[in-house]
Amino acid sequence: MYSIKYRIAGIAMVLAVAMFFLGCEDTYKRVGEDKPALVYPQGVAEDFVLTYTETLDELQTEGSSGSRIIAVLTSARSEDYENLQFPYRTFPKGLLVEYFDEQGQKSTIRADYAIIYARTNVIDLQGNVVLETHDGKRLETPQLYWDRTTDWIFTQDRFTFSNPEEGQVINGQGMDFNRDFTYFNAHKTGGEILVKEES
Repeated sequence: MYSIKYRIAGIAMVLAVAMFFLGCEDTYKRVGEDKPALVYPQGVAEDFVLTYTETLDELQTEGSSGSRIIAVLTSARSEDYENLQFPYRTFPKGLLVEYFDEQGQKSTIRADYAIIYARTNVIDLQGNVVLETHDGKRLETPQLYWDRTTDWIFTQDRFTFSNPEEGQVINGQGMDFNRDFTYFNAHKTGGEILVKEES
């Protein structure tokens, strides 16, 4: 009886000490190389508008050749971190991208938050992302990546794609496609496709 009492007390003591050590908070003040670097933007722009253009012909003299607008980025706030080793720019209050094809037809992408990675030329769009093409196609997803170098757009999240021209509504998870939806690869899908009856 006496030894059982000591065993229970010993187990209780071990558990109490273990809880004490597991519950301890790290109060070590990190300095020098251990200290995490504070990152601040090198510049902040309010009511940000950036227009990307390209020249139609080789420039001979200033203003002798025409140019066309490729894309317009608009945001309430832009934060520039392009002075870092891996440069990027954030849009914490959302981003609207209007992009134009060679015929000047406008399509749009909206998101609640965005990051443009300068070195890789990738745009990471997050939160209520909506892509609408000039011909009425619409894609909705929580996150979307746009590789501007290859004009390739992809997501691994759930999505809803609607094409009113063909009467399609497709739901799924994970997809990739080119900018004008002429190539479309959905990974896991389900949905509705309306078939018109011929009379």
